[in-house]
Amino acid sequence: MKHLYLIRHAKSSWADDTLRDRARPLNARGQSQLAPLGRALAHHGGFGGQVYASSATRAQATLEGILPAAFPPERVHVCPDLYTFDFRRLAEWLQDRDGQGAIAVIGHNPALLELAQWLLKRPPEQLPTASFVHIRIPVRHWHELAGGKGKLETLLTPIQFSYTHFARKLKKRPDTDGARPGRDIPAALQHQLALMQQLTPGVIIGLDDEFLHQYRIAIRRSRAIAESVQEVTNNKLLAKAIKQLKRNANATSRLRDLHVFLQQLPWLCSANDELRTALQTYFEREADDEHQQLVKKLTGKRYLKSLTDWQDRIESRKLEKLAASLSHKDIRKTARRRMDEINKLTAMLTSVSPDEDFHRLRKRLKRTRYLMELDRAGWKQPLKVLRERQKHYGHFQDLHVQIELLEQFRGDAPEILPAALGALKARLEQQKADVRKQILALGGLDGAPI
Repeated sequence: MKHLYLIRHAKSSWADDTLRDRARPLNARGQSQLAPLGRALAHHGGFGGQVYASSATRAQATLEGILPAAFPPERVHVCPDLYTFDFRRLAEWLQDRDGQGAIAVIGHNPALLELAQWLLKRPPEQLPTASFVHIRIPVRHWHELAGGKGKLETLLTPIQFSYTHFARKLKKRPDTDGARPGRDIPAALQHQLALMQQLTPGVIIGLDDEFLHQYRIAIRRSRAIAESVQEVTNNKLLAKAIKQLKRNANATSRLRDLHVFLQQLPWLCSANDELRTALQTYFEREADDEHQQLVKKLTGKRYLKSLTDWQDRIESRKLEKLAASLSHKDIRKTARRRMDEINKLTAMLTSVSPDEDFHRLRKRLKRTRYLMELDRAGWKQPLKVLRERQKHYGHFQDLHVQIELLEQFRGDAPEILPAALGALKARLEQQKADVRKQILALGGLDGAPI
């Protein structure tokens, strides 16, 4: 069995028309594609064998930018024969690689794409820059390579493994002028649903944590808008959908917490590499397990049906009429009531209040903000106050989760670095106590009148 990775070079520059094609460098976007491409290839075994690159400048720059640290130099090759746009020459070159195992080729279109199309019965139609295709070929020797013999294992493009590059293709959120807030609600929900659907493949692939973060924002914003409509109108049209949105959001919570914790480990354990390695190994395994469970849910019939039902509800005439009935006065009255509730709960907070009280207030602040954003005109300052306050509560919640995760680790592995782990936990508890004091010092929201 042979494994072939066909990697198209990153985005190149055409700015200098005096350069020969072979000498064209990468442009800024191409440079930004390298790190995520390298991570994606490493995740899919792309560096398990020999790595070859065309002698073109853009291919060599791609090679240099994606190779893992300490990759064996004897397995890296720059080959002038790979500077070709003819897949037949590329196929002949591969057939001369007998004695080698897996091969990764950094080259050029149309040769790479047409080679993939020749090898596969169900070939890809495109291979954008900084994309790769992994093909499994059931032969013992490369000279046995022939058309139609390959099986597609993986095809990934930058918009699938990098949120930054995915976001370049996103349509902007619909503009609203606030003149008739209710009229904007169906469009806003459609936009959030489209985001959820577009983000789902990136969440499933799982190579960039930001896909999950943005997916959660889309779900929670959808739920908050639906809850706001329900509260303002006192109509239960969206009640079932709200429950499903809540279930879908809850299914992502633990994985997101693990992502945040793993991202912060270098800072949390900056003085203790041994502790960092132990925590990273343990929680990466936890995150992998959690991700697999989430993928099952996102590809299951129940979840797919929930999206179809939600879309039907969003597009219904009933929602259109209900949303159209909302007025500035209705939204402001409800927002004022929510602000009063937040102030009452804030006044009840003390230095010994349970963490859950702070968490509950954080969620109320966020939902009130989403309600106010249904009618943003004239609310610039109150919204700014809410966002700033959310940061404090968010920091408090992150520390709460980090401490819980450390306690979980200590329960499962009490013999591993107990002193260092105890010191880290004590430091986080002190930080949480400090943030608690900051929140208590903020007082109520009277400074943000509506």
